[in-house]
Amino acid sequence: MDIVALKAFITVAKAGSFSLAAERLFVTQPAVSKRIASLEGELDTRLFDRIGRTVTLTESGRALLPRAQRILVELEDSARAIANLSGKIHGTLRFGTSHHIGLHRLPPALQHFTRRNPQVRLDIRFMDSEAACHAVEQGELELGIVTLPPRPSVSLTTRTIWPDPLGIVVSPDHPLAARRSVRLSDLAQHPAILPAPTTYTRQIAEQAFRQLGLTLDVALSTNYLETIKMLVSVGIGWSLLPLTMLDAQLRKLAAPEIVLQRSLGIVYHRERTLSNAAGALIALLK
Repeated sequence: MDIVALKAFITVAKAGSFSLAAERLFVTQPAVSKRIASLEGELDTRLFDRIGRTVTLTESGRALLPRAQRILVELEDSARAIANLSGKIHGTLRFGTSHHIGLHRLPPALQHFTRRNPQVRLDIRFMDSEAACHAVEQGELELGIVTLPPRPSVSLTTRTIWPDPLGIVVSPDHPLAARRSVRLSDLAQHPAILPAPTTYTRQIAEQAFRQLGLTLDVALSTNYLETIKMLVSVGIGWSLLPLTMLDAQLRKLAAPEIVLQRSLGIVYHRERTLSNAAGALIALLK
């Protein structure tokens, strides 16, 4: 099979659009259509149903997609293994990270890395940690520098770089702010501002409350910790935030019942070859 055609097929399948796929591949829409037609001709089957502007995978397309993804991942892995033999640190390093880590943890390391390795092009994708872990698992990213999953997939290797203790925080004028300590049952009576249920931070909070038979009252949800900090500071609710974000706008509450902590670090696929560039960045972060 033509590798270029397979890339076009995967991109159309993910984008759900020939025009969006063309933009992502930096080619014209007719070029994408031609590649898909060639692949369909080779396989003697339709891969997409085209109804108006809607593009969906056929049964054949759904069967091909995971196989096509594995083929490209294996090719990229082989190319990295061969390139590594030169000992040079060069090429493109594609990794995902969260906005919080990108703002508060990575800048000094990235500055040092780019000075040491000017031949490496960094392709940084800012996304939720959960999405980055999934992308690493699927071979779309080489690394994730993220909040580490409490229960990682068996195909992923995780390495803690930064312990990240969390604190229960409120605004200075919150009804609980004057308390020397609080119980989780006290917090359950007040609205919370937390990330989405799919995030590791939210899962940590829900597990803590669930163990005591309590239910969280989540008034607002956003995955941007800076936004959560602002909402807490104006008195809309309480939250869990990294202790590194505490300042005069927030009051940390003591909660003897529980110690809340997450870990920030690196995720990569345990069965795939890391490029020399990825290895250099991991060594620097460690």
